[in-house]
Amino acid sequence: MALIRLVEIDELTGIPREVAESGLAQYGTLLNTWKAIMNKPDMFAAYLPFLRQVAGPGALDQKIKDTSALLVGYLNNDRYTVSHRATSAGKNGVSADEMRAAVGSEWDGFDERMRAALMFTRELTLNPPTVSYEALPQAVSAETLTAVTQHFSDPELLELAMSVSMWNALARFHRVMGFELDMPEAPEGVNP
Repeated sequence: MALIRLVEIDELTGIPREVAESGLAQYGTLLNTWKAIMNKPDMFAAYLPFLRQVAGPGALDQKIKDTSALLVGYLNNDRYTVSHRATSAGKNGVSADEMRAAVGSEWDGFDERMRAALMFTRELTLNPPTVSYEALPQAVSAETLTAVTQHFSDPELLELAMSVSMWNALARFHRVMGFELDMPEAPEGVNP
């Protein structure tokens, strides 16, 4: 059961309702995350367009973006995020075997760009709570920073860093909210 009340679309007016209706049209359902955030309609009106900018098509290859986001959910032990990111990844050409390889750190079959993105994702997800600022000011090793700057343009790297950061925040939000799944289970071997 969700930690807070989940708001329905008919409770919204104005721009928040328009944003909710556009999300409903795109996904065919109102996601539990949205229903929770709709407790603050203006926050929801800002959230969904921002999420689309970060998670949707952009400079960074969508397959890399989705695989990275899936890894964030997995590393945060969040079934809700994993369910959503696996669904998106599958729609964007990531196979179930690739999903299992990504979360299982079996990255040899991926190209250098994907491996660099996954290393960056893992470090930016796991290091901040355990490694001091003095030891690693940017939370990512110099080796990994070199790899991503060699393989990604500034706009791509911005999208990757923003995506990893956003999915880390959302995974924590999803876990504490206790949402029931509203998308299909991730493929076998992908759930945390």
